[in-house]
Amino acid sequence: MIRIDQLDCGYGNRQVLHRISFNLQQGELVSVLGMNGCGKSTLLKCINGLLQPSRGEIRINDQPLRHLSRQELARTIGYLPQNTQAIDCTVFEAVLIGRKPHLGWQVTDNDLAETARMLRLTGLSGYADRSTLQLSGGELQRVAIARTLAQQPSILLLDEPVNHLDIRSQIDVMALIRSLTKQLGISTIAVMHDLNMALRFSDSFLMMKEGTVLATGGREVITTDNIRELYQLQVV
Repeated sequence: MIRIDQLDCGYGNRQVLHRISFNLQQGELVSVLGMNGCGKSTLLKCINGLLQPSRGEIRINDQPLRHLSRQELARTIGYLPQNTQAIDCTVFEAVLIGRKPHLGWQVTDNDLAETARMLRLTGLSGYADRSTLQLSGGELQRVAIARTLAQQPSILLLDEPVNHLDIRSQIDVMALIRSLTKQLGISTIAVMHDLNMALRFSDSFLMMKEGTVLATGGREVITTDNIRELYQLQVV
């Protein structure tokens, strides 16, 4: 689904990513790990087309990312940033906003049906008429995930999706993300800080240090040496 080859990217003259390479298949959840400032969020912005790489290539379904229009990108990639702000509308209306890449002159029966389906998949059907201002942090994050999936993307990008939640909500949201990744057959990339949470729910890992790949692979790369190198901590 996603192939990234020798990617360099940054902001103006400041290069942040250096020769990043990794692959992600359909139905997989990869956690991106590393200290603040190592380039995790920059990587998501490159994949989402918000930043243009200075070198290398991103291919989605064997098609270069640069060949996709903004509308094609919006239909292919769902991006959930770090902070989700509630707006004064119902849960149904908040999720319906995610249909924007597919909307024509008016909302269709298909748009309404897809919105209702996302509410069911995320366990929010009973909240459809409730104001988003009345939701807890975990419930609001579910709404944000449902809205992003209403785009019907094949790739889901999540920037620290659970860091602001309590431990129960973190587990619930990550279990939902993993379940939907498998059920919908999408490829999910999640920036994570909690190693235990990443190990519990991820299929693979991308460990980043100072804009480079320290290690990538399955559970075998989560070693004492790699964790020490990644976070500069003495661990056992």
